[in-house]
Amino acid sequence: MREALKADRPINKIMIAGAVLSGPLQEIFTKAREKNIPVQKVDRRRLNKFVPEASHQGVVALVAAREYVDIEDILVSVKPGEAPFLFILDEIHDPHNLGAILRTACAAGAHGVIIPRRRSAPLTPAVAKSSAGAIEYMPVARVANIAQTIDVLKRKGLWIAGADAGGNEIFWDARLDGPMALVIGGEDKGLGRLIKERCDVLVRLPMNGRVNSLNASVAAALLAYEVLRQRRKALKDEGVFSG
Repeated sequence: MREALKADRPINKIMIAGAVLSGPLQEIFTKAREKNIPVQKVDRRRLNKFVPEASHQGVVALVAAREYVDIEDILVSVKPGEAPFLFILDEIHDPHNLGAILRTACAAGAHGVIIPRRRSAPLTPAVAKSSAGAIEYMPVARVANIAQTIDVLKRKGLWIAGADAGGNEIFWDARLDGPMALVIGGEDKGLGRLIKERCDVLVRLPMNGRVNSLNASVAAALLAYEVLRQRRKALKDEGVFSG
């Protein structure tokens, strides 16, 4: 475990048995906190369930299904002449939703996805399965603070559009054709207050039936393809391509 921490292996979370730590367990706990890796103290019986056939020595690491990247890695991957297109996910807890969004992002040609280190589903085998292979192609950055990350992206020229039931524009009326980051909120509470305040525009999906919200991955798909539609229209208007 200590070697994995030293080598900067992509670790989603570390679980340690016992309320009072000492020796190697305390060292692992301290190193993980220094690297902003979530650490959870649990009962030893819970660790036994994760590794029933192995000796865990009181500590288990949940390793990411794919290595995370830095935001700069995503931005430098944008080809000359392209406008950046990112997803920012604010506390998506369901791994199936995260996997579905990764698949949508990949299909829509997004350059990357950003998730928070805490209060979010990490890249697990369940996410990989739900993404239907997209996890291998879609870069995912994991950040300590989503609000601060939005500030950074805005300084780099990206327009931030948040999906919110109380948004002041229907999504197809908002301009979404430039350098863009779409912010999708969690399944239960949507976007947090600080995130809303940092968005350049809040857009809503018209809800004319008896339900008042859509699954996060469905909302992400609708917004992603509206971005594509508007970008395609902008290119046609400029005479870049036809058809």
